[in-house]
Formats: sequence, structure tokens, C-alpha cells
Amino acid sequence: MIFLGFSAGLPFSLTSSTLSAWLADEDVSLSLIGYFSLVGVAYSVKVLWAPVVDRLPFPLLCRWLGKRRGWIFGAQVGIALGLFAMSGLDIHQELTRMAWLAVWVAFCSATQDVAIDAYRIEIVAPELQGAMAATYVFGYRLSLLLAGAGVFYIAEYQNWAVAYQVMALAMSIGMVATLLAPEPIRLEDERVGRIEQSVEIALGLSESGALPTRLLRWFSDAVVGPFVEFFQRNGRSGARILLLIAVYKMSDIAMGIMANPFYLELGFSKKDIADVTKVFGFLMTIVGTSVGGVLVARFGIMRPLLFGAVIVAATNLLFAALALAKPDILLLAGVISADNLSGGIASAAFIAYLSSLTNSAYTATQYALFSSLMTLPAKLIGSISGDLVAEFGYAAFFVYSAVIGVPAIVLVILLMRSRPATP
Repeated sequence: MIFLGFSAGLPFSLTSSTLSAWLADEDVSLSLIGYFSLVGVAYSVKVLWAPVVDRLPFPLLCRWLGKRRGWIFGAQVGIALGLFAMSGLDIHQELTRMAWLAVWVAFCSATQDVAIDAYRIEIVAPELQGAMAATYVFGYRLSLLLAGAGVFYIAEYQNWAVAYQVMALAMSIGMVATLLAPEPIRLEDERVGRIEQSVEIALGLSESGALPTRLLRWFSDAVVGPFVEFFQRNGRSGARILLLIAVYKMSDIAMGIMANPFYLELGFSKKDIADVTKVFGFLMTIVGTSVGGVLVARFGIMRPLLFGAVIVAATNLLFAALALAKPDILLLAGVISADNLSGGIASAAFIAYLSSLTNSAYTATQYALFSSLMTLPAKLIGSISGDLVAEFGYAAFFVYSAVIGVPAIVLVILLMRSRPATP
């Protein structure tokens, strides 16, 4: 899971914050950088093709590796090819092509996420999911360090093209892990079978062998079934749960879009940014994730989830203060420490929460729904972040990014009172 987590995290930064830094370093306008964040919408709509990953085999590869590993390996190859192609482009002459390649990498990466999340949940017993999530986060953060600090170092002493070529080669780590990992065994759930049958009856689908009917039944079982099962299990709290998932990471993700351009605007070199925000920040994130895991083990999921929502929103105000203060490397380190510590705590609690909501019969589809909702609103709001900074400045933008974290706090409190069911 360390290596699969590494493979999942690597392309995420390379199509978001690190790509933003590359564009800023090439003097691309802040407005265009903001709109480039729409590339990440692929992560937010992956639920649209998650049922395909859940039910259908990847051509050829699944015969060799099995369903889960076949999809993972195929996506990893697509990511590596896309990153290598991005490295050969001229930003100023081929910006549109760069955008399309970034979309391709994000699409393959989102597909990999769907398959890895399903793999993580299916490969071990439920009581080990907390450990699997923590191990996954550790690998994921290792890759963010490489795709962040590593790329900045290479770009500083070589260039951005070489940096992205190295990242393409680094995807081989995940490929080897996929080849060596065992394939999980999926168990049948009688309750889910009854739900699918009742949905088919409600939709008037017969058991005839006609092709159109078979396709509709497949769609009913693969797409409609997971939603029906989720709302049947959680009742009236289902909509509130989905709304919380949609807004929980909004404050953190929306702020992150403008983080690297902000550091460059303050006058810090790429090496300073790598040293403080990537290397030191990585260590603080690991500490935060560990603390979050301990809090979940000690107090359950909901109270650490609330604590994480509060501190993530609050630390964005520190960035507003940093924007108004005189640039100082120690002050930057302090703000980064608080931000990554709070982000680690919130991430550990949130992953534990999402895992508790997933039914193993619909692993890929339901988890894709949750993770898609987690990023879609933030990506849409983040797309205008460059315009907001250009109009109002960085300080006002960071205050705004803190305020949009308030709905998550309110929703966690409401759900703590209702205590929804889990599978």
C-alpha cells in the first residue's frame, strides 16, 4: 500500500500545484493558472466511470493480473506516457496541448484512484482498514514530496522538462508494486443481491436475454444499485452525509491552488519553497496524520473529523497574515507547519470516515462517489481563484478560503447528533 499510495499521489501534484508553479515560472497569467485547476475536475467526476472499473475487466490486462490490478496497471501506463509527453512541450507555443495532456494524466490518475481505493478496501478485513488507510496516506505523501520538492529541485538545477521526465520514470515504482501485489477476493453479499433485484423490478426490467434489456439491467445493478444501497442504509442522513463530503475539503483545496504562486510572489526561490513547503511540510503532514490516527483510535471518527474541519479553516487565516507581513523564511515555516499539521489530522479522520461509509459490494463505485464529491466543489471554486487574487489580493483570498470551511463544521455537528448507520 505504500507503493500504491505513492503511485496514486504522484500525478495529482503534477497536474495541480506543481503544474501551477511551472506555469507561473513561465509567466503565464494568474487567470489562466486558475482555469488550469479545472484539469482536476477529472478527479471529481470519476464516479461516472467507476461502475465500469467495478464491473468490467480491463482488456487483456485483467486476464493476466486480475480485475483490480489490471485497471491499476493500465492507468499507470497511461499516466507515465502522459507525463513524458508534457515534458516535451513549449509552454508558450503549446499551452492548449499542455492542457489536454494534463486532462489525460488526470483522467488516468482518477481511474487509478478508483481501482486502488477498491483494492485497499477489499484486500484486508474491515478491522485493518485504519492501518491500510494510514499506510496509503504515508505512501501518498511520499509521492507528494517527490512531485513537489523533487520537481522544484530538478527544475532549479536542470529544467521543468527534465523534472517531468523523471516523474514519468518514477511511475515504474507503482507498476512494479502492482505486478507483485496479490489480487483481492471479492465476496458476494446476499443483501446487495436483493437490493439489485428490487431495483430491477421497480424499473420494470425483465429477465429476458435481449441485449438492450441486459444492458439496462447492468446499468441498474452497477450504477443505480450503489446509490439505492447507500440511501437505504443511511436513511434521511444520506443527503447530509454527501453534502459534508462535498464541502469538507473545500477550504483546503481552494487555498492550495494559489499556494505556490503566492510563495513565488513573496520572492522566495524555488529552492526555498522546496525546502520549507515540501520537505519540512511533508514531515509535519506525517506527524499530523499520525496524530489524526491516534485521535480516531481514542475518540472515534466524528470528534476528530470536527476538530480537523475547524483547524483547517483556521490555519488559512495564518496565510492571510503571512500575505500582510514582511517576507520571512521562519514565518513561512511556522505557517506551513500549522497548515500541514492540521491537514494531516483532517485527512486521517476523513479517510477513516469515508471508509466507514463504503459497502464492500460496491467498493469502487461508492468510494469514487465520495472522493468525487470531496473535490468537485473545491475545483470549481478554485477555478476562479486567480481572478479573486487579481481583484482583491492574496490576504482577502485566504480569508475567503477560511470562511468557506464553515459549512463543513456545521454539517459535522449535525451528523454527530444524528449518528448515521455504517455497513
